[in-house]
Amino acid sequence: MINKIDDRFSIAPQIRPEDVAGLADAGYRGIICARPDGEDTGQPNFADIAAAAATAGIKAVHIPVSGMLGEGQLIRMQQALAEIEGPILGYCRSGGRAGSLYQALL
Repeated sequence: MINKIDDRFSIAPQIRPEDVAGLADAGYRGIICARPDGEDTGQPNFADIAAAAATAGIKAVHIPVSGMLGEGQLIRMQQALAEIEGPILGYCRSGGRAGSLYQALL
């Protein structure tokens, strides 16, 4: 359930490590996780997503958001967007926080 915001950024609910190879095949060059580890039981840790991303040749960045967006999160998001060339998938529980990070910088 990927929702394309624009040619640069799409959002999705929680992904799993086994989804990452398919994202690479679909052309994504980066993953940004806006979800804190341990938010829900059974949620994959970001480290597992990052390991799968490294295997698939995708850059993975963790910018956890739990509440209002802060300056540090926006700076990290801006850096991630500058470092990743190509389409990026942002995810969290529903995709909303990842989308908010992106929209805040437009």
